[in-house]
Amino acid sequence: MTSIASAIRTALLTGDPRAKVMAAREVARQWRLGRLEWRFDAAMPDAPAAPDRPELLAPNKMPKRSKGSSARGRIALWHALAHIEFVAIDLALDMAGRFGEERGRAFVSDFLAVAADEAMHFALLARKLEAMGSYYGDLPAHGGLWQAADETSHDVMARLAIVPMVLEARGLDVTPSTLARVEAQGDHNGAKILKRILDDEIRHVAIGTRHFVKIAEENGESPQKSWQNLVETHFRGALKPPFNDSARDAAGLSRDFYAGIAL
Repeated sequence: MTSIASAIRTALLTGDPRAKVMAAREVARQWRLGRLEWRFDAAMPDAPAAPDRPELLAPNKMPKRSKGSSARGRIALWHALAHIEFVAIDLALDMAGRFGEERGRAFVSDFLAVAADEAMHFALLARKLEAMGSYYGDLPAHGGLWQAADETSHDVMARLAIVPMVLEARGLDVTPSTLARVEAQGDHNGAKILKRILDDEIRHVAIGTRHFVKIAEENGESPQKSWQNLVETHFRGALKPPFNDSARDAAGLSRDFYAGIAL
């Protein structure tokens, strides 16, 4: 029987976007059906495989994205969202494969379910781009999204603090305004996709927060203080308002976590 670590590693090393979607969803399915052995006999790669396109650029080299309603501006928006979801597949897979042996079966189940969700999100966004006459890889994309995973590969608490509880939580903050703009453009299909992603991301942040709090309490630490210390150590940016407090609260990420260190 294939090991869980080997199956996750294979998915991470699948570069073609469509194939990665299928691989991520299949790993989650095979695990759910009990067809993968609880064995961590394969190391996670330092970085996942990626397609030849999109061209990955440093954040300060990315072209400015118009917030207008031009066709090019709309394509750029959906392409950026697709890239975020594509990288999110690998972030969730790596979380399960890198820290699963340490944290147990429920942890693996949770993050493989997240990976399957992210794969579905990417597939919806890629299909959206194709309906607009474009495709994923047609534009350059942010090259630094894996950096948070690389810098927290040694510590599950640091990874949880930064990826679900900062980066994904930021998605909760910005998605409502994007959704409003898409609805104002009369794009009902796009609005439906964003609503689905927002609902799922609340659950993803909740999963990360729940596991973080559990580990902190196991260690006899304050979850809020531990999170603040890890963010100050490992997050290079700043936590800037506005915050979607209702969505964050629904995910268990209450203001007592971030109010003290936000700008």
